[in-house]
Amino acid sequence: MTEETVELILPSRIEAINEAVTAATDAARRAGLGDDALFGVEMAVREAVTNAVLHGNREDEGKPVELGLTSSGSELVITIRDRGEGFDPGAVDDPTAEQNLLKTSGRGILFMRNFMDEVRWEPHPQGGMVVRMSKKR
Repeated sequence: MTEETVELILPSRIEAINEAVTAATDAARRAGLGDDALFGVEMAVREAVTNAVLHGNREDEGKPVELGLTSSGSELVITIRDRGEGFDPGAVDDPTAEQNLLKTSGRGILFMRNFMDEVRWEPHPQGGMVVRMSKKR
């Protein structure tokens, strides 16, 4: 299989989330990922782009969300960059802790980590945060 790269620049609007999810699941399908993996990619990208739009860019349409999709014969790598102030993923409350079980938010990072093979966050040199996720075939 040849390597494929797709890059999208999306506005910081809720409506852009579905466009990102569609692009990612299409790339995952072309990369040969199975149905379970497709579901995981869909959930992880939905959560990451939602976080970028709502928490990173705070729905500021002057701050785009960048989506990168690179597939090779063995894995799909997804990067999502926001232009926000950044955060420490280790400081996010554990959604499985008893005091957080009934909260209606805060599970996105857990979903990303459970559905993908690798997830990491890093500050971008020009500002904002980048989440890098990979899913192996």
